Parts: sequence; structure tokens; C-alpha cells
Amino acid sequence: MNSALLESVAQKAAHHQEVIDAFFARNGQEVVAAAGAIADVYRGNGRLFSMGNGGSSCDAAHVAVEFLHPVTAGRVALTAIDLTADRTMMSAVANDVGFQHVFVRQLIAQARAGDGLIGLSTSGNSDNLVKAFIKAKEMGVTTIGLAGMSGGEMSKIGLDHCLVVETDSIHRVQECHVIIYHILWDLVHTLLADDRGSLAVMG
Repeated sequence: MNSALLESVAQKAAHHQEVIDAFFARNGQEVVAAAGAIADVYRGNGRLFSMGNGGSSCDAAHVAVEFLHPVTAGRVALTAIDLTADRTMMSAVANDVGFQHVFVRQLIAQARAGDGLIGLSTSGNSDNLVKAFIKAKEMGVTTIGLAGMSGGEMSKIGLDHCLVVETDSIHRVQECHVIIYHILWDLVHTLLADDRGSLAVMG
């Protein structure tokens, strides 16, 4: 039994690396472009909003805290708002008008043209994310989606950037999403540092 479990660990680790390698081989330039779009949001004094459901809500929170509280010395704090954080707002909207509106209502109240919105969904089919992205596009908000599998509906609604991890393993999708948004965070700070004439804070 122990031998079989060890083999399972090795197979999962190998699959993890295969998925990551395949994603960045296909999408490296799009990751750079998405980072450039987020940097443009901050150059214009905009704010970044994040959203997701379930495990992806944890990633949405993680995205926001990375920008709000940079752990690398010399990098500035940047405004980022986790739309999953206010359970009172989310439960009120879900109860009154439906869960599909929990992010839309917050965007209407808080977002403005020039802001950015990043949403994470392992399937790409989360209805509340899709509706929020559509509203965000109407409002002039830059839209960035992280999806999995075939990209789902998120890949069909004309997002400014849609980064799709093409595997049907939810765990591998989520693991790759973490790497993607950490790299996005790093590239955004590199681009903003370059605006100031220095790449000394690259990490």
C-alpha cells in the first residue's frame, strides 16, 4: 500500500509540472499582456477588484492581499479589493435577488472606468463571474479571467485577457492559477518599477 501511495504522489507531482509547463508554453505572451493591462490600471490611478467562488474565492482574497501587502522589500502597496470578503453584502444580494448578482451589485457600487477586475473559475462557467465580467466591460473596467478546462463561458464573452489552464483536473487548475497570479503580481511591479527608471526591485 505504501508503495502505491508513493507512486500516486509521484504521478500527481509529475502531472502538476506537465500542466504548468504546457500552460506557460502556450500562454507566456498572454500572461505578459495581462500583466501590462493590470499595470496600466495602476498607472491610471485605478483599482483592482478580484472575485471567485469556493476555493477560487480564497484565490481572489490571495490576489488582493498580494497587491495590498507586498512581501518583497521595496515594492509599493497597490489598491486591490476582494469582492468575496463582505459576507453581509454577498448574503444580502444572494437572498434578495440571487447569487448570480453578488459581484455585479458590488461592481455597480464601487467600480469605475479604468479599474480592473480579475476573476477565477476552474470551469470558466461561474454565472456570477460571467455576469460581473459583462457588466465590467460595459463600465469600461479592464477584465482578466483565469479559467480551466476549455475556458467555458468566460472564454466566449470577449474578456480583455482570458488565461485558460487546459486540464480537467480541478486541483491542477487551481495550482496553476496560484502560479499565474503570483507571476502577474511580480510582472506588474516590474513594469511599474521600470516606469520609475529602475528594475532594481525585481524579485
